[in-house]
Amino acid sequence: MMSNYPLIFNSKPPENPEKPMHIVIICGSQQTPSQSRKVGNWLAQRLTTTWTDEVSLFDLGERPVPLWNPGESKGAAPYSTTWGPIADALQTADAVICITPEWCGMATPAIKNFLLMCSADLVGHKPALAVGVSASRGGTWPIAELRGSGFKNNRLCWIPEHLIIRNVGDQLESTEGISKPDPYIRKRIDYTLALLRSYAQALKNVRDSGIIDHENYPNGM
Repeated sequence: MMSNYPLIFNSKPPENPEKPMHIVIICGSQQTPSQSRKVGNWLAQRLTTTWTDEVSLFDLGERPVPLWNPGESKGAAPYSTTWGPIADALQTADAVICITPEWCGMATPAIKNFLLMCSADLVGHKPALAVGVSASRGGTWPIAELRGSGFKNNRLCWIPEHLIIRNVGDQLESTEGISKPDPYIRKRIDYTLALLRSYAQALKNVRDSGIIDHENYPNGM
């Protein structure tokens, strides 16, 4: 049985000198349960137990957001029920993680719709980590798609690093690694999450600088 939506992870391990952050994880599979959700849960637990971060996890398969309509207010039904909690979390987020399986060489409609719903006041100049998920050896094309079209007007900043969890059915199980690549991907995840947090610290300085002007320049070129 899936947990209630959204999931808030906020465990408190021993004292850590780094300041906790708020990270939003978006699981973009439209299936439930999904391997993307498994990956999202793993990333959330690593963030909360290693850095004491607060993580808000949203599963778009469990509660999908209606299709973006530029002529309709995001605060009105049917958006308010599903989009409202996500928008509230993004408003206070330091960084965003977007997880998508590869379907026919593409990112899912759900994750693309999420990016259309995002606005610069929610995610502008905040770092984002793209995570591809594949049942076999794929996962690359969705990363390229997100990097190419997921940032123009919302000003989301994809960091240079990304993750691809290949053969995901054999990875990140609760027991010891059951396939040879598993120890490597676990270490690579921790490295990438640490890097994402460092970008979050740096980009906060950009957002606080007073340079950003979305009033006069609301759209990307």
